[in-house]
Amino acid sequence: MAFFKRELGPIERFENALKEKLAARQKLAERLSVAEAELAEKRAAAERLAVAGAANARLDRAEAAMRAVEDRAKTWRAELAEFDEQVASAERALADAKAQRDRDTMADQIEAMAAAIERAAPGFDGGATALVEAVTKGAMSIPEATRFSSNVDAVRREVLAAADLICWELRSAAVRTRAGNANLASLAPSESEQPQSAEIDRQLIYTLHPLLWREGDEVRKVPAFALVGLPKALLPVALQHQHVDHLNARRVQTLMHLHGSAGLGEPEHDDPQLVDLDALLAEETPSAQADVA
Repeated sequence: MAFFKRELGPIERFENALKEKLAARQKLAERLSVAEAELAEKRAAAERLAVAGAANARLDRAEAAMRAVEDRAKTWRAELAEFDEQVASAERALADAKAQRDRDTMADQIEAMAAAIERAAPGFDGGATALVEAVTKGAMSIPEATRFSSNVDAVRREVLAAADLICWELRSAAVRTRAGNANLASLAPSESEQPQSAEIDRQLIYTLHPLLWREGDEVRKVPAFALVGLPKALLPVALQHQHVDHLNARRVQTLMHLHGSAGLGEPEHDDPQLVDLDALLAEETPSAQADVA
């Protein structure tokens, strides 16, 4: 029966190479240690002969023996320095292989998350569609049910668009992670993605400009090209002035692929493009009242 050796992975190969380098270096270091001890003895012997006034022939032989040991020790020192460089190189290669393994593991987990979302999306789509059809295919038309159906259909479109976006972003993040150029800090929720106050009615929307609004004593700022939960009270004025748009809008899909949904960084207070939605709403309210009058 033929037996096949298991193919070693990169980390195992680098670990074996490092062990071999360390073992070879240890043997060379031991030989160098013996040679240096012998050299010290040869030097001491030559010194004793010289002090005692030994004959020239004996001194010549002692110096020749000392030089031979010294040359051998010098050669081994050079080889030891070369081994040190090889060991350092092997350690770096092993560290790189381990880092790549960790990146691959994280990338696999990110891709698995994207795949799980894609598998779950059709179930959500089917359930939402069934709710809509329960109203639209009914024999009677009731305003409350019609509004409910419209809201469910709008949420369905937004959720499916958001699912497509997050799957694309996750796979892009997996590619960057595997290549080693991902910013892991970006995996932490940004300010615009932090859990919002439960008592405020919000809608998931995509920003086209940096925005500012107030929630009680808190001033919230979000960057352009970010996915945020905007209070519905501010949504009409933000949509009217084209500072935000719905997730299923065609231009939003393009901007998402260009810039993602994390935004371009928190805007500064003196940013000339920063839009104060509260102030904008206050300006619109008197106009609306005048129109009614």
